[in-house]
Amino acid sequence: MANERLRAALLERGVSIAELATAIQVDPKTVERWITKGRAPYRKHRYAVATHLGMDESYLWPEALTREQVASASESEIVTVYPHRWAVPRDAWGRLFAQAQDEIGILVYSALFLADDAGIVRMLGEKAAAGVRVRILLGDPDSPEVAQRGADEGIDDGMAAKIRNVLVLYRPIRGLDGVEIRLHRTVLYNSIYRGDDQMLVNTHVYGVPAGNAPVLHLRKVLGGDMVTTYVESFERVWEQATPVGS
Repeated sequence: MANERLRAALLERGVSIAELATAIQVDPKTVERWITKGRAPYRKHRYAVATHLGMDESYLWPEALTREQVASASESEIVTVYPHRWAVPRDAWGRLFAQAQDEIGILVYSALFLADDAGIVRMLGEKAAAGVRVRILLGDPDSPEVAQRGADEGIDDGMAAKIRNVLVLYRPIRGLDGVEIRLHRTVLYNSIYRGDDQMLVNTHVYGVPAGNAPVLHLRKVLGGDMVTTYVESFERVWEQATPVGS
């Protein structure tokens, strides 16, 4: 079967078969066979193609990696684990966003601690001005999901109030080119803070405030799929969320 994922990846990146072949030092006919006949390249070539296209090896050739290889690569994506969000060094949030060159994504209910940091808010605006896409997903304060989360944390209407407060705190960057803010109505199992291929994932634990729950620091590794899983979750929520006006 043809490898339509590889074909689509080349079209998406604007890379021709000849250009890819030159970049990874193989014959163009070899690349054509990878696409038209669905042949899997040697591991070194899969890695080279994935690196050149900036995509996941496991996405381009899902059957080529064994479960053990995917598990090993995914484990390597874990940089560190913090027992609580309050244990994450304050400058870790700033570094995550400061290093981003293409994409910043924030998926939360409120994350008031972040919006209340004027330096972080200013940085998000500066990053957008520099061409980085900044997307922020907040819980819809009028949704039953937010009400339930407030009840679970024992703060009831306090959760919706925090979200409304955050919307006010983000006013300096609302409406800026490159900054998009949407409201979602989903049961949020994790809060996700992304800067390109790195992310801080704040797990949600029933009856425990997010600030007291564990945080995973992840960095994308080719062949791993933990970061990819969270990115896909972010995109699913984004697609069904409602834009906030400036």
